[in-house]
Amino acid sequence: MKSSRKPYFFGKTVVITGASSGIGKATAEAFAAEGADLVLTARNEEALNETAETCRQSGVEVLVVPADISVPEEVSRLAEEAFNFNGRIDCWVNNAGVLAFGKFEEIPVEVADQIIKTNLLGYMHSAHAVLPVFKKQKKGILINNISIGGWMPAPYGTAYTASKYGIRGMTETLQGEVSDFPDIHICALYPGFQKSSGIEHAANYSGIKLSTPPPSFDPRKLAAAIVKTAKNPVEAVYPDWFGSVFKNIYEMFPEAVRYISSAAMRLVMKKANKDENTSGNVLEASHGNMEIHGKTLLPEPSRTMKMTFAGIAGILAAGLLLYSFRSINKADS
Repeated sequence: MKSSRKPYFFGKTVVITGASSGIGKATAEAFAAEGADLVLTARNEEALNETAETCRQSGVEVLVVPADISVPEEVSRLAEEAFNFNGRIDCWVNNAGVLAFGKFEEIPVEVADQIIKTNLLGYMHSAHAVLPVFKKQKKGILINNISIGGWMPAPYGTAYTASKYGIRGMTETLQGEVSDFPDIHICALYPGFQKSSGIEHAANYSGIKLSTPPPSFDPRKLAAAIVKTAKNPVEAVYPDWFGSVFKNIYEMFPEAVRYISSAAMRLVMKKANKDENTSGNVLEASHGNMEIHGKTLLPEPSRTMKMTFAGIAGILAAGLLLYSFRSINKADS
C-alpha cells in the first residue's frame, strides 16, 4: 500500500544561492527530494534552468531568479520574488561563493575585492533581506555554508579566508541577535574540501593546475547535511571529519599549521607548470563544468586509503605537538 505521508518540506519554500552547479546544485536536488518548493539563484541563468528542470522531476515547484548576490538591490529583489512565490520563506541557504589562489599582491585588487563582495557581503545582503521576513513570520532558518576556511586560513587564499572568517563572525553575532526568537535559527556548516565543480571555476594566479586535493568529500553528502540542519537546526555543524579534526588542530597549533601549510604550497607553486592566470568566475558568471562533481587531484580513495589519511592526520597532530613543545622550550631557554 502506497504511503500518503507528505514529504518533510512539502508546502515550504527554500531559497538556495549559488544553485547553478556544485554544492548548490546538489543542495537543490536534495531539498526537492524532500518536497520543498525552491527559489534558485546564481548568475548563470542557463545552468540555473538545468538545475530547476532536474528538481521539477521530483514534483516540486521551482522559481529561477538570476541574480548577483554581491549587489544588494538584486538580493532585495530575490527576497521579494521568493516571498511572493508562496507567501513565505521557510529556509534560506547561503551557498554562493568564489575563491582565488596565488600570492596576495599578485592577485588583481578587483578580484580580491569581488571575493569579499560575493562571499561576505553576499551573505550579509541575504541575511539583511530575509531576516525581516523571518521576524514577521516569527520563524525561519538561515543556513550559511562557510567551510573550514572560517576557522583556519587557506594558504595563498587570503581574500577567501578573510571572507570566511567574516561570515563566521556575522553568523555568531546574528545568533545572539535572534536569540529572543525561539523559532528563528542561524546555522553554520564548516565542511572540508569538496569534490565539487567549484574548483574548476576558481580564479588562479598560483601557476598550479587546480584540482581538489585529498581528503575531499562528496557534495551530495554535504547537501544531505544541509537538509538535516534545516530539519533539526543547530548553530554549528561539521559534516565531515576533516572540518572537526583540523579546527581542533589549528586551535592547538596555529603557527605550525600556518607555516607548514604555506611552505608546502610554496613548494608546489615552485614546481608548477605555470598554468595561465585567470579570474575564473569571480568577475563573471561560472561557465564550463556546471555539474555537481569536479576534478580531484587523486581518484576516489579506497577504505584503506581513507584510514591512511586518518592516520596521517594523527601523525600530523603528533608532529605539531612536538613542534609546539620545541618552540616553547626554545622560548624558555
